[in-house]
Amino acid sequence: MGTSQKTHEDTCSGSPLLTPSGLSLLLARKRATDDGIIPTINEHPPSLSFTARAFPLDKSRSRSSRGDEVAVRENDILPVQDREQTLARTLSETAPLLPRHAVVAHHSSPSGLGPPKKTILGRLAFRWHRLFNIDFDISKVAKAVVSSVPAVIFGVLLNILDGLSYGMIMFPASGVFTSLGGMGVSLFFLSTVISQFVYTLGGSQFAGANGSMMIETVPFFHIIASTIEREIGQAHVREVIATTLIAYALSSILTGLTFLLLGYLRLGIIIGFFPRHILVGCIGGVGVFLVLTGLTVSTRLPSDALDPPTWETIQYLTRNAHTLGQWILPLVLAILMRVITSRWKHQLVFPTYFLVIPVVFYVIVIAAGFDLDSLRRDGWLFDSAGTTGAGGWYEFYTYFDLGLIKWMPIWNTLPTQFALLFFNVLHPPLNVPALSVSLNQDIDTNKELVGHGLSNLISGLLGSVPNYLVYVNTLMFYRVGGGSRVAGFMLALATLLILMIGTAPVAYIPVVVVGALIFALGIDLVKEALWDTRYRVSWTEYVTIVSIMVTMTVWDFVIGVLFGIIVSCIFFVVQNSRRRSIRACYSGNAAMSTVRRPAAHRAYIHEVSKQTRIIQLQGFLFFGTIVHVEEKLRSIVEDPNWRTDPVRFIIVDLTLVPGVDMSSAEAFVRVQRLLSAKGVLLVFCGAESESGVGKALANSRILEEKGVEIFESLNDALEWTENEYLGTWFRLQRTESIPVALHGRRREARFHGTPIAGSPRERYLRDAANRTIAGETCSSGITPEPLNTLLKAFQSDDEVDRDVLVRLSNYFTRLSLPPGHVLWDIGDPPDGLCVIESGVLRASYRFGLHTRVIGESMVSGSLAGELSGLSGLPRNARVTVEREAVVWWLGGEALRRLEREDADLAWTFVRMVLKAAQVDADVLLAALASR
Repeated sequence: MGTSQKTHEDTCSGSPLLTPSGLSLLLARKRATDDGIIPTINEHPPSLSFTARAFPLDKSRSRSSRGDEVAVRENDILPVQDREQTLARTLSETAPLLPRHAVVAHHSSPSGLGPPKKTILGRLAFRWHRLFNIDFDISKVAKAVVSSVPAVIFGVLLNILDGLSYGMIMFPASGVFTSLGGMGVSLFFLSTVISQFVYTLGGSQFAGANGSMMIETVPFFHIIASTIEREIGQAHVREVIATTLIAYALSSILTGLTFLLLGYLRLGIIIGFFPRHILVGCIGGVGVFLVLTGLTVSTRLPSDALDPPTWETIQYLTRNAHTLGQWILPLVLAILMRVITSRWKHQLVFPTYFLVIPVVFYVIVIAAGFDLDSLRRDGWLFDSAGTTGAGGWYEFYTYFDLGLIKWMPIWNTLPTQFALLFFNVLHPPLNVPALSVSLNQDIDTNKELVGHGLSNLISGLLGSVPNYLVYVNTLMFYRVGGGSRVAGFMLALATLLILMIGTAPVAYIPVVVVGALIFALGIDLVKEALWDTRYRVSWTEYVTIVSIMVTMTVWDFVIGVLFGIIVSCIFFVVQNSRRRSIRACYSGNAAMSTVRRPAAHRAYIHEVSKQTRIIQLQGFLFFGTIVHVEEKLRSIVEDPNWRTDPVRFIIVDLTLVPGVDMSSAEAFVRVQRLLSAKGVLLVFCGAESESGVGKALANSRILEEKGVEIFESLNDALEWTENEYLGTWFRLQRTESIPVALHGRRREARFHGTPIAGSPRERYLRDAANRTIAGETCSSGITPEPLNTLLKAFQSDDEVDRDVLVRLSNYFTRLSLPPGHVLWDIGDPPDGLCVIESGVLRASYRFGLHTRVIGESMVSGSLAGELSGLSGLPRNARVTVEREAVVWWLGGEALRRLEREDADLAWTFVRMVLKAAQVDADVLLAALASR
């Protein structure tokens, strides 16, 4: 039997996600049958390994039950043929088809048909597996427990050390709270136990998460306790303590509700965007507080003795030999501990060091024969009155009496409560992702926030203080073998045991141990804030960190947090004011619209567009950045070279501007008044009317001013200014009607008057027109079609051979096209090209699904389809008739006929087309580059 069972386990064990094959089952059953047993594979939870049970084989019964064997697949029963004949075939055919966790069972009696029933123990095993991710096996549980013992001991030591260092100082060491150190330790351990149970039982996605009281809240607790004591009065001791305990519990409830809300709304990532240097400054302020607290705890001074320090206190700390020994010794021990841990990085060095100190202390006490009561009076041991004593750890519950609670002082502590809440909320969104990276584990921050919310809410309802997942403790807990929920559960039980024991042993703990702990933690936090960040942050952030620490130390923690936020806002404004809001500023002749125009028109526009200035802005425009924009706009019109280099249009491109504040909108209003006095038109583009930028400009009423235009894109604005230039020239000549508005315009062209005769702008327009467009306007209307259209299309600075165009005109055919007609679409085979006589065609380019459509208008005197028509490649654009058009068509057959009849003429035509296409391509590329 032993051989058979071993063979079956060897065959079926391994990864819990693997199902034994039909061949392995057949071999196992064959060997088991030879030995007189039947292996039965039981149904287990999804990730459990297979186990085997052996039953005595009754050969007579087995013969009668051969036809009763069934293959169980989840809850379905699949009949199997006679075993001796088809067992191998059935297993080999059906086993591979079963899912990963399918089970094959063989019953030894006819009454055992069907799948085995799940017992209560089986259900408990399944739930145990789902929760702890291990099999409900006594040996495995025992193994997990034993392997987790070192980590649990380590975690308990950390909790004890934190409980002593922070629990003892949870209340101010003065006035009513002088003897409440033990009560603070009880609150610490109660909050730690609650958080540990919540995280272990599913509140955290980290299996070995370590929860603890939120130690950074201690300075805020001191402010709350001092405020309540001051308002109620030291004569009402129980009222002060009861009200303070309620205020502490309220902070935990507020923290829990906030975490639950943030997790439910999935805002964990947003909180992580809070400036990290402000949090670092607050942590540094807590570090300074701990260093000062270490002085007061070591010398047994009241907690407010150094708030602020007086000259008498400084003399007492520096000139009294006994006092010097009390605080220098723990400070030296803290520094020595950091020197040792910098040399040896093992996780057990820290707790072992602080376990050795009390041992050495009592060795010296016993060897010297010191009396413990004398040591306690001299401040080397804690006073036994500060422990829970006979009342037990739950003694603080005796103060929860509604008749003792004063609600008005609690109301007055709300500003501090909200500052504490603000500080608490920042920790988990920063600690959880950092721990996730350190442990290489994907974590949902929002789920962790929900777990933190439950933990803090339960803690507050049970009268305790806020808690959170401790990054350092959890990381070290994992490294010593505590990365399982069994270890976390054991840690919770062990910490609960420490809580039940109470704080009576605190009276026998040397003060030097607690003082050294507080010094060490304070020095670590100050080092993290000042030393570790010296090369990692900018000088403005470093100044913010230092200023927060100073403000927290000199004045108040709440004031320090608010001061840090204000300083950060000031630096943010200053830094962003230095950023360049002007992305580019260039003349209009460097970028033209994507409208295809006759060569003469394009040459004219290229000349006169020097009177256009384009300013591309970027980033959010607010009172700190608009100053540079306003100065730039003013410098354009106040240029000493204004008379030789006048400006007619200023285009402000707002495409990369996400928002405009009121100050910026008002600055544009001021600039527009100056531009209007100079006769310059202000053109906005890149902003839709319903966008935030469009609404901001509309609210300032600048769009209602005369001489202001707005368009959706830079191309539309450029097209409008080009039409203005052409329209002005044609009005001066009276030889051609005003050009129609083209595609993309919001409204018809409005010519803002003819330039004043003799003005710099008018002279510049005439000079440019005489060099470019004047010849075309003189000959327009005299030459018959299609010669006139061909002259427009191919006319440039170089003279065009008229005879060549006359001979070419014989191959063109006139076509009239209605609006909306599609000439060709993307991918269509080329069938010719055309020259536009009148009307407007619209080409739409789309170079990818992720890119926006690029539009190009083609007007009278321009070519369409020339490159694909000559190359024979598929069409790369969709061309439609936007306005009723007349075109002269050169089809593929006509082009081939031209090549056969007059090759030289065909070659000349190709050269002219390529030259025009090159100009069009350059304009299109320039337009795209300027976007």
